[in-house]
Amino acid sequence: METLTLTRPDDWHLHLRDGEVLKAVLPHTVRQFARAIVMPNLKPPVRTVAEAAAYRDRILAAIPAGQQFEPLMTLYLTDNTRPEEIVTAREAQFVKAVKYYPAGATTNSDAGVTDIGKCDRVFEAMEQADMPLLLHGEVTDPAVDIFDREKVFIEKHLIPLKQRFPQLRVVLEHITTSEAVDYVLATDRTAATITPQHLLYSRNALFQGGLRPHYFCLPILKRETHRQAILRAATSGNPKFFLGTDSAPHSRHSKESACGCAGCFSALHALELYAEAFESVNALDKLEAFASFYGPDFYQLPRNRDRITLSKTTWRIPDQLPFVDDGLVPLRAGEALTWKALLN
Repeated sequence: METLTLTRPDDWHLHLRDGEVLKAVLPHTVRQFARAIVMPNLKPPVRTVAEAAAYRDRILAAIPAGQQFEPLMTLYLTDNTRPEEIVTAREAQFVKAVKYYPAGATTNSDAGVTDIGKCDRVFEAMEQADMPLLLHGEVTDPAVDIFDREKVFIEKHLIPLKQRFPQLRVVLEHITTSEAVDYVLATDRTAATITPQHLLYSRNALFQGGLRPHYFCLPILKRETHRQAILRAATSGNPKFFLGTDSAPHSRHSKESACGCAGCFSALHALELYAEAFESVNALDKLEAFASFYGPDFYQLPRNRDRITLSKTTWRIPDQLPFVDDGLVPLRAGEALTWKALLN
């Protein structure tokens, strides 16, 4: 196969940040994706519909001239979120989901939920409004091993949550374990996003020839057996699993430091990375649905109508990209890819 033409995909989990960072990274997403679910973990976070509207305006203003892109906004769930805000969000229409971060779980999550049980009134309102809940599915208990935090979250928090609110639509974000795959398959009104790094790499990539900070993300890469389970899920043709890059920009110096930030930047070449993963198991025929159909179907949005073509072309990922006052190192910088998106 020398070319592969797909319905233009969407990214159902994306970090754009704000200000000059937003202006630097947004063009990479716009070149490949028609829409994206935009994460709300700014400083301060996007907690209300009014804040989401203002952030949306800043994103729209940063879209390169002549390009089309629709940001799909989310609200940041806190201990103090009011059920009335969910009603306002549903009426606003441009807010598509509410994001749950356990306090302290990842980048800019300090304002996150301290006890998920405190949010039941909000979850009840979300269930009634049919507003999806997006979960960073990890516990933050320091006694729990970092490689077990997703599994424990499912057992301790997610299973009871869905028992209390069985009609709540849930997306378990950036899944990393076979336990997450099994849970999503077994549970109604539940889906999952999958990142390119979790499809392509096990935790060995973090330590290949030394410490590799640009492969450090949260949830952290897991064992090869878990990677294989994620890859099987993504390429299975099951509509519960769809594309979400979790592309997260951090400057080179904030990654290559004594306490480096978590996140992989893949917006530059996300579709090519997914194509490589699907090709590795002879499943390129399943890529279009994973990338372009299952996400909008879950979010009850129309599928895109324009197309994008990938060519079988070897090219080298840049060592770094221009980024505010520093460099931005993309995932797998300096290495070769064998698919190339042909973009307008």
